[in-house]
Amino acid sequence: MCIIVQRLRPQRGQLQHCGRLIVVAGHVGAGGTGLSPGVRGNSPVISKRRDDMLQQAFRHILTLRKFYPAIILFALFVSTEPNQAATPVQSLVLESLDIARVESGFPVGFCLLTQNNRQFVAYYDAKHALTVATRTLDSDRWEYQTLPSKVGWDSHNYIAMALDEGGHIHLSGNMHATPLDYFRTSKPWDIKSFERIPRMTGNNEGSTTYPKFLRGADGRLIFHYRTGASGNGNELYNVYDAGTKTWQRLLDKTLTDGRGKRNAYAKGPFQGPDGLFHLAWVWRDSADCSTNYDPSYARSRDLIRWETVDGKPVPLPITIDSKETLIARVPVNSGLINGCLAIGFDHDKQAVATYHRFDSDGKTQVYAARFDHGQWASRQITHWDYRWEFEGNGSIPFQITLGSIRIHGPGKLALPYEHIRYGKGLLVIDEKTFEPMGTEPEIPDYPAELGKPESCFPGMTVNWSADEGKSGDSGFRYVLRWETLPANRDKRPVGSLPEPSTLRVYKLRNKPNENIDS
Repeated sequence: MCIIVQRLRPQRGQLQHCGRLIVVAGHVGAGGTGLSPGVRGNSPVISKRRDDMLQQAFRHILTLRKFYPAIILFALFVSTEPNQAATPVQSLVLESLDIARVESGFPVGFCLLTQNNRQFVAYYDAKHALTVATRTLDSDRWEYQTLPSKVGWDSHNYIAMALDEGGHIHLSGNMHATPLDYFRTSKPWDIKSFERIPRMTGNNEGSTTYPKFLRGADGRLIFHYRTGASGNGNELYNVYDAGTKTWQRLLDKTLTDGRGKRNAYAKGPFQGPDGLFHLAWVWRDSADCSTNYDPSYARSRDLIRWETVDGKPVPLPITIDSKETLIARVPVNSGLINGCLAIGFDHDKQAVATYHRFDSDGKTQVYAARFDHGQWASRQITHWDYRWEFEGNGSIPFQITLGSIRIHGPGKLALPYEHIRYGKGLLVIDEKTFEPMGTEPEIPDYPAELGKPESCFPGMTVNWSADEGKSGDSGFRYVLRWETLPANRDKRPVGSLPEPSTLRVYKLRNKPNENIDS
């Protein structure tokens, strides 16, 4: 349970309803105050822990009255459903720290990077300026540096950041089919020494999107991005030489090549439990998001030599004619969207692909696929009575999101999902047959009490960003939280805008059985 006390000065009788906290304003009467917790379900007994929290809230309210003597706040906490089962144990908030006020009119990805005792945050401030903040973990004071780059309203223009072995910070972002925007510090760990670097290799850097830093199998820093545009783009990979502070191509060819007629929207590469790098993608013919098709897969030991799921070499560049990489034949306009395809693993460390598409009745369903007896075999694992119809250009709000499938006890796999009609949880399937076994609640990645917007502006949503680095302690993790309106096809929302929201870093205790070196 989270208690949010805000400074309110509503008119008499006005009702403010933000998340789970209902606040009613009125004049203080001679009879004093009262605090009544609302209890639904069969049990009229409030646990001691909840009662203690409510009493603490009551003390906060009494404190607030010292500053606003003419106003009394009554708080009513209610459960979501009668007879609702207990929510699984959640990660606990250990610390929270405000960073800055940020633009809340559209969502765009920020970056959190923790390394040992240093923490860096890259974000766009309330005036859309690219900014980096840093602190030591034993301090609550931030140091700031604004960079010469301003974002518009494009939700594609997220920020990526990494540290090389010498402690120099690399940053790239604010790109959507625009020239490469890349910064690097001239001094280790020093955000005041950021310099714009006009080129990496100097080739194919005039129209770039989707920057990403990662480490290769040998530990070298690698940067990859898309050159070109949606429906006409290729994937390029660079590798960094820390000694000469220069970049060169990792591959002498593009990894994927749309031949001027399409592009691959990739998820990954990322290193799996087998030590291999795994990459999944869909092909797309144009900027229209309904033209995604043919989910595909390849893997690699070194990001240079690529192979199929059964270990056969895949010549580069990978094209639409690389049939050996095909997971399933899914035509254009079949309900497949870039971003839904993901790779997870079973108990034998075999790759399992999941995605959604239309079934024979035109409803959006989830499918799971695994390589078996010489070919990929897909099976429908949902029976939803809902069709998600999407089309057009620009960033759109997702009505269905899928995570990566994972082990869920002996003989079972589970896929995290969130659905506009059917809520969220885990789709549980039999590991051997992929037979659906029902749904279960999922232990949230983030505390549920932080999932409700603090802002009362209509349509606000909560954004999260996980830590790209490590603090050296496996007992907890750091995350960023801020609030914005949903994506609006990369255009400024019509009408009034919400006030800037607060960007915060949270230190969370890990979920049960979660072993993360944060």
